[in-house]
Amino acid sequence: MASETLTSTGYIKHHLQNLTFGKHPDGSWGLAHTAAEAKEMGFWAIHLDTMFWSVTLGGLFLWGFYKAAQRATSGTPSGFLNFVELMVEFIDDNVRGSFTAKNDMVAPLALTLFVWIFLMNTMDLVPVDWIPQVAHLMGIEYMKVVPTTDPNATFGMSIAVFFMIIYYSVKNKGVTGFAAELTMQPFQANNPIVKILFIPANLFLEGIGLIAKPVSLALRLFGNMFAGEMIFILIALLYSSGVVLALLGGVLHWAWAVFHILIVTLQAFIFMTLTVVYLDMAHHEH
Repeated sequence: MASETLTSTGYIKHHLQNLTFGKHPDGSWGLAHTAAEAKEMGFWAIHLDTMFWSVTLGGLFLWGFYKAAQRATSGTPSGFLNFVELMVEFIDDNVRGSFTAKNDMVAPLALTLFVWIFLMNTMDLVPVDWIPQVAHLMGIEYMKVVPTTDPNATFGMSIAVFFMIIYYSVKNKGVTGFAAELTMQPFQANNPIVKILFIPANLFLEGIGLIAKPVSLALRLFGNMFAGEMIFILIALLYSSGVVLALLGGVLHWAWAVFHILIVTLQAFIFMTLTVVYLDMAHHEH
């Protein structure tokens, strides 16, 4: 959207609004045309732009690595194949350093999380008006292109990781072993009666620690990416504020984009690493 047709506040709100599909108060289903309509749709509304870009980028990742696997040879790799092998070795080294149990699923999961989140984060480097403007010309009012700036996406991934933590905790320790971890520490006692009295406090503290894992995963990724997107939007406002501020905006845009490359990569790496660490904890008893 051209900032000439919107106030600064309207411009910011527009770029932060998802393309939402859900049930209107009158019972009909359709797209929300305002933020108020999107709010009225409630919990079961779907952010179509988040779904589209996350699935598209996930498909791009799968297709690219599949094509690389088809072209893999015993010779010296080059080009994109060299990049793929570098990524696989990088993830493999990190998993070996953080995961001490035996599970052939962890390394592929780590690779998928890192590359997928990296691709979604990288969309933040696309100028904020380019894709929304194309969508506007196609009759689509809202279009957020960075899935990780939507808490629905980050919580979706973190909740999936949380279920895996629970699954492998129960699988490797049994129901009683996992329950013991939640109720028999950090407060311990040799006296059976005192040990029973400690169970509620232990369950409360350990339960908070367990729930904090998916919450911290989701909010850390969302918060950093949302803040980065907001800064890009604020810089974009400078382009409609005169020649001098437009030139300043260009410099700031370039500088923040260079710095943001580090954030894009670091946040994908942190999410992947913490997932591996949490799964390692699920495979071992305290």
